[in-house]
Amino acid sequence: MSSIMSRRGFLGLALAGATVAGLAACGGESGPAGVKKGGADLSKKLTLPTYTAAKIPTPDLPIDAGQDPAYLKYPSELVKSVATAPGDGQKITSLTQTWDVAPPAPGQNTYLQELSKALGSEWSMNIVVGDGYPDKFNAIIASDDLPDLVWFPPNQGLQRVPELLAAKFHDLTSYLSGDAIKKYPNLANLGDVTWKSAVTDGKLYGVAVAYSRFGQVFLVNQDYWQPVGGTEFTGADDFLAKAKQLLDVKKNKYPLEPSYYNHVHMFSHWYGAPNTWKLTGGKLIHQFETPEYQAALELAVKCFKANLFWPDPALATIKDKVANGQIGAYVESFPGFLNDAKTQKYNLGAIVPFAATPSSKPVYNAGLGSVGFTSISKKVAAKRIETLLGVLNYLAAPFGTEEYERVNFGVEGTHFTKKDGDLAFTDKGKAEVPTTQQPLSFVIGSPSALFLPGQPERTKLIHDFETKIAPMLQERVTTGHFSDTYTQKNGELSTMASDMVVDIVTGRKSMSDWPAFVKKWLGRGGEAMRAEYEASIAKG
Repeated sequence: MSSIMSRRGFLGLALAGATVAGLAACGGESGPAGVKKGGADLSKKLTLPTYTAAKIPTPDLPIDAGQDPAYLKYPSELVKSVATAPGDGQKITSLTQTWDVAPPAPGQNTYLQELSKALGSEWSMNIVVGDGYPDKFNAIIASDDLPDLVWFPPNQGLQRVPELLAAKFHDLTSYLSGDAIKKYPNLANLGDVTWKSAVTDGKLYGVAVAYSRFGQVFLVNQDYWQPVGGTEFTGADDFLAKAKQLLDVKKNKYPLEPSYYNHVHMFSHWYGAPNTWKLTGGKLIHQFETPEYQAALELAVKCFKANLFWPDPALATIKDKVANGQIGAYVESFPGFLNDAKTQKYNLGAIVPFAATPSSKPVYNAGLGSVGFTSISKKVAAKRIETLLGVLNYLAAPFGTEEYERVNFGVEGTHFTKKDGDLAFTDKGKAEVPTTQQPLSFVIGSPSALFLPGQPERTKLIHDFETKIAPMLQERVTTGHFSDTYTQKNGELSTMASDMVVDIVTGRKSMSDWPAFVKKWLGRGGEAMRAEYEASIAKG
């Protein structure tokens, strides 16, 4: 299986850019290489859902640099954002994924049972655990036995998404665009950046799944790095030298997890590579064409040759090895950072990007603030669409609401307790809530907020990290612009890139093969994407 389909590939590409179907679509006459044209122009004409900010509690820490609202204490009073249970008594089925262990079965899962009561409908999830979502997705599509709600994930290689949406899923534009969204205030609180990921062929075929705007994070067990003075480095050579010092094959201790593509992405921050595209004088340059990205790739090659990566690239779980000091650093999504901060006991920390060379300017690549969208199958009667949107509205409630508490923490007394401005999971809550809430969060999410029950110091740590990287944050310059070729070809091109990077890092190919690959990548669709994005940018 290509690394693009693995957890590590998912993180590496999904959080760095747009979704498979996200910002454009096919339609109209055909263009070069069979790519259909017209969807981009249609998508630009769509009126996005009107943004209406929700009232949230005043954060305990500053948000002056764009940090997520952070809370050291749990609010004493919560707001009710949904007046009545939105469900209709019928079961609601969904297809989603988890990178955690499978949650308890519904019959033994009181969190899921109580959530269903609050929704007014039984909430049922068909969950793919770990890799394999595209296979399950394709099998369900082929069988035509679609659940009510289907999550369309970013960059997992799904093919012919625009045609599939038009054929098998409801067009939700009239329910969600413009002021129509005001019927669902928690969905209206998601914002333009998040909603752009749900636009296809000038229509809204799904509800955007909110995700942090902060992208991947280079996480560490700080105790592992203590012998070399911690994780502050003077440059790439200093990082390499200190990592070599910590390597101990006899004790099975390796500085890096085996996520080669993700590590190249993290290293590229240190060299100042662009967030996918760089705009200069109206012209776009792809990161693959830049010396900064190539330098990051070369550093990963050096790491591999020095034996710094964990030797088994098929390693499925890493947190136990990080906890026991066998792995020193790993790449995670920002929501994964929050989850690990809540659940992991090791001395968690994050590497702040630094200048790889004296002339480098470190950056931090922003994500899109979404992780795909969830569509409603045409198997669902049209009269039930508003019910399902109401349920998703409930599940998207922001921090500080009764609904957020039910979704994220369960039922007081059963799953958590409150005392002195804090909240703590019970044993039942620890066993049921995190593992059930993660696959739920891929179906629908609420805007990011920082609150870690019983761990105000870790909340400060994450807020401090956001504060440090805020000046380095670089958005993707093509965000909000459209490319038909991207929609049709990006799955294939992403897989090509991931495979090539892995081949070079592991020595199956050399750096001298990179220019030929870039030329091939551009010929397969990269040049067409460049031209389409430049045309869109020129139009403003």
